[in-house]
Amino acid sequence: MVEVANRSGYAGASVSTVIAQAGVSRPTFYEYFTDRDDCFRSSIEHVQQQLLTRITDALEGVPPHGALAHTVRALVEYACEEPVAARFLMGESMAGGSGALDTRDRAIAQIAAVVERAQQEASDGDVVPDLALAVALRSVYRMLATRLRRGELTISKLTDDLLAWLAAYDRPSCERRWQALTPGPAPARSPHVPDVPIQQSPSVLPPGRPRLPAREIAENHRLRILYATARLAEQKGYLATKVADITTLARIDGSAFYRHFADKQEAFSAVHELGFQHVMDVTAEAFFAPEGWPRRSWEAGRALTQLLQDNPLVAHVGFVEAYTVGSSAVQRIEDSHVAFVFFLQEGLVQRPESPPPSRVAMEAIVAAIFEIVYIKVRQPGEPEIAAMLPHVAHMWLTPFLGIEEADAFIDAQMRTEHEDEHQ
Repeated sequence: MVEVANRSGYAGASVSTVIAQAGVSRPTFYEYFTDRDDCFRSSIEHVQQQLLTRITDALEGVPPHGALAHTVRALVEYACEEPVAARFLMGESMAGGSGALDTRDRAIAQIAAVVERAQQEASDGDVVPDLALAVALRSVYRMLATRLRRGELTISKLTDDLLAWLAAYDRPSCERRWQALTPGPAPARSPHVPDVPIQQSPSVLPPGRPRLPAREIAENHRLRILYATARLAEQKGYLATKVADITTLARIDGSAFYRHFADKQEAFSAVHELGFQHVMDVTAEAFFAPEGWPRRSWEAGRALTQLLQDNPLVAHVGFVEAYTVGSSAVQRIEDSHVAFVFFLQEGLVQRPESPPPSRVAMEAIVAAIFEIVYIKVRQPGEPEIAAMLPHVAHMWLTPFLGIEEADAFIDAQMRTEHEDEHQ
């Protein structure tokens, strides 16, 4: 399963392909697994257990303040020594739908729990990174998965840059304030976020021959298809959704669907692309509105988190479901990381007396922000994405400003937001 999923993705990892790779019969497969998904999830658990054992051994005798650094070093070493297993666990496992994501999330939580137990032994004066462990580990997973997917041979070089990135969040253990993703107070409404949600379905055209230009009719159909596709991604997931489901929800016939899209993959890709364009447009507009990079960053983060809060379908498709759509969607996600690095580059001149964050560190910052959104989108109930603005700002600003200056800026902004809202 691991080898087939790495080669052909989850979609190509059929029972027939897996048993051919394994050299076993179909009855033998079903002696061990109820279906493909059971085998896929079991494979995640199997590889995760190997990795967890390695990390537990690596932390033996390590001082508490070094637990996260040694864990990250162990993750990179594992990716170098076991690239097939690591690629499956860190990357391809995200394509298996909700059940596989649950299994992967639990696996990362297990590692975070090991590190947390080690850090609990730290004295008040020990310096440790002040951030949510699950976010840090997920970011490293994402960084490694991208490079394993590309077949890079120099993954070991990531270690120093990743450790330097984490060290930027260091502070005495007793002073930590960011280790839990606790929602903050709701910030004031960003003027850059549209009042109308991005993805809402246009009205169904009246029966009979509508007196509208053909172009308007076609656009109406296309937008209804996109809305239905996004809604089904949230309700059923990409893997369980059929074209017939989309046409039923959109209230169009199959011929109208196929005039716009070749298949459901193309429709899902269009939804992701539309959402990404809106996210970038709103974030960029907010970023360039004020003066000064820290203030620009705050406004960009405020607009980004509020836009995603207002548009949960966009957040779900872009940050969760896109991985199941295929390699082209994964490539777009990775391209979006590169695009968001642009917003960080102005921060490189904030502290000329200090070494600036590396390119790897900036990629890790973006990955961490994406992971905060992912975690909130996957939680039951309404996602509290907008309330994560202080955490997003902490991840964004601290490596550039230093932890004390970044905290002071965030606190000042939150006071300003509170005063503005009550005036």
